[in-house]
Amino acid sequence: MKRVQIFATVNIAVGIAVLGLKYLAYYLTGSVALLSDAIESIVNVVTAIVALAAIRFAAQPADKNHPYGHHKAEYVSAVVEGVLIVIAALAILRAAWGAYQMPRMIEAPWLGLAVNGAATLINLVWAMALIRQGKKHRSPALAADGHHLMTDVVSSLGVLAGLVLAVYSGIKLLDPLLAVLISINILWAGWKLMKESAGGLLDEALPEEMLARIRAAIAANADGAIEAHDLRTRHAGPMTFVEFHLVVKGSMSVTDAHEICDRLERAIKAECHDAMISIHVEPDDKAKHSGIVVL
Repeated sequence: MKRVQIFATVNIAVGIAVLGLKYLAYYLTGSVALLSDAIESIVNVVTAIVALAAIRFAAQPADKNHPYGHHKAEYVSAVVEGVLIVIAALAILRAAWGAYQMPRMIEAPWLGLAVNGAATLINLVWAMALIRQGKKHRSPALAADGHHLMTDVVSSLGVLAGLVLAVYSGIKLLDPLLAVLISINILWAGWKLMKESAGGLLDEALPEEMLARIRAAIAANADGAIEAHDLRTRHAGPMTFVEFHLVVKGSMSVTDAHEICDRLERAIKAECHDAMISIHVEPDDKAKHSGIVVL
C-alpha cells in the first residue's frame, strides 16, 4: 500500500507539470482546443489529489466502526473523478461555443503544438505506469487515474492532428469543432468510470472466471464435507470477500469441521491472495443438493 501512496503522490506532481505545459501551449496559440486540453488537465490534478486522500484513508486498518476496513474509499474517489470529468466536459463545450461565435486564427501554432506534444508524451508514459500499478496492487483509484490519463492522451493526439489540419487548411471552425469532440470523448470516459466504480460500491460479484476458480478450489479441497452452497463474493478495493455455506455430517466434530474450513481457506487464498473468507458450517439436514459438489 505504501508503494500505491508513492505513485499517487508523484501523480499530483506529474499532473501539475503537464497542466503547466498545456496551459503554455494555449497561451502561445490562443487555440480553444488546446484550452480544452488544459481544462482536462486541471481535472487531472484535482482528481489526483482526491485519489491520494482516498488511498491513504483506504489504507487505514479495520476499526470498531469499520470492521471490514476502509477499502471502499477508493471507489468513492473514482466516482468523484467521474463527476469532475463531466463538469470539465461541460466547461469545454462552453469554451467551444464562444470560439464558434467568434472564430480566430491560431497564433504560433508549431511552437504551441510542440509544447502540447511534450505534455502528451509525459501523460502517455505516466498513464501506462498508473494502469500497470493499479492492476498490480488492485487499487481502483490508481487504475481510474491511469485510464483517465489515457483518455486525455487520446484527446490530445486528436487535437494535435486536427490543429495541424486547421493550420494548413486555414479553416477557423476546426478549432472549436475539435474542442466539442474532446468534450464528447471525456463525457464518455466519465460515464464509464462512474459506472465501473458504482459496481464496486454496490458489491458486484467477482468476474465469472474467478468465480469458477473459487468453485473448483472448494470442490477439490472439501474432503469430508457433503456440499457447499450459497457462494457469495464481492470486491472492496484490494480486498475480496468470499462467503458460503459448507454442509457436513451432523455427527462430525467441531475440530474436524474446522480442519476442513482451514483447508478451504488456504485453497481459496491460493487463487485469490487478499481474500477474506467466511464459511458457515451446517449439518447434513440443511443440504440443498445444489451448488458446489465436493469431489
